[in-house]
Amino acid sequence: MKIITANRLQDGAVIYLGAGDEWVVSQADAATYSDADAKSALGAAHARVKEITDAYLVEVDEGGALSGRERLRESIRREGPTVREDLARAEI
Repeated sequence: MKIITANRLQDGAVIYLGAGDEWVVSQADAATYSDADAKSALGAAHARVKEITDAYLVEVDEGGALSGRERLRESIRREGPTVREDLARAEI
């Protein structure tokens, strides 16, 4: 299973492609794709250049939770640097 994540052009926030082809800020609301469907959905996301940048696929388990080494990378990307709390991302 995979989800699609990107950064919103307006403010750089981490977003996910949700149901109904809408961008959402919560990973829990992200639509999941089978391996077969993920590439075409990613291609469609890449075409939305006026909304997002750097869309890519992230592996998730059956429950939608991040799996493997991507868990740490995505948490840092979503929440900000790990060295100082004052550099963390503000709530969206």
